[in-house]
Amino acid sequence: MKEALFGELRTALENFDVETAKRVAQKVIDTNINAIDAIELGLLPGLRIIGNKFSSGEYFLPELMLGAKVFKEAAAILEQKMPLGERPTKGTIVLGTVKNDVHDIGKNLVGTMLSMAGIRVVDIGVDCSPEKFIDKAIEVNAQIIGASALLTITMEKQREIIEVLRRMDLKKRFKVVVGGAAVDETWAKEIGADGYAENAQEAVTLVSSLLGR
Repeated sequence: MKEALFGELRTALENFDVETAKRVAQKVIDTNINAIDAIELGLLPGLRIIGNKFSSGEYFLPELMLGAKVFKEAAAILEQKMPLGERPTKGTIVLGTVKNDVHDIGKNLVGTMLSMAGIRVVDIGVDCSPEKFIDKAIEVNAQIIGASALLTITMEKQREIIEVLRRMDLKKRFKVVVGGAAVDETWAKEIGADGYAENAQEAVTLVSSLLGR
């Protein structure tokens, strides 16, 4: 029975069918099937199919975001039966847009793709001070801080995050990755970041690699 339900979850993801996904997720709970298995063997495989189609150009941003919505709503039901912190992940990244910058489309896309790859994303939003990044990273025990900057005038805020980490003697605890339209590999190296990603797919590869070290 559980294999059939996991298959229904995968199909619901592929069809962007949020109501079916929520109904099946509730059935998983009602029949005492392991919620972690439902996420790992049902929801995540369906989400990866959508992610692969986005990467190949078959799907575009609207499909990607819709798939993420279906996943999140079904996962929220399943997580009610899971002890705090038990949902399996490869690791945790705190993701945000730097101070004085309110652009979030690229950040949101990166967050969605990272979630699809099984990475826990704690999105702190836009206009975030270095302290906000660092305090949240400490709070959620993240391994990585991801800082986005769209504007040339806000790039310097990425450097500030790293400088504050050094002053707090926390640079070895957290990896820092940067991205955004204003940023490139040269800038990342100049400020001492641990990596730079030009797009969402590269961000998944980079973050996965850092978490695997």
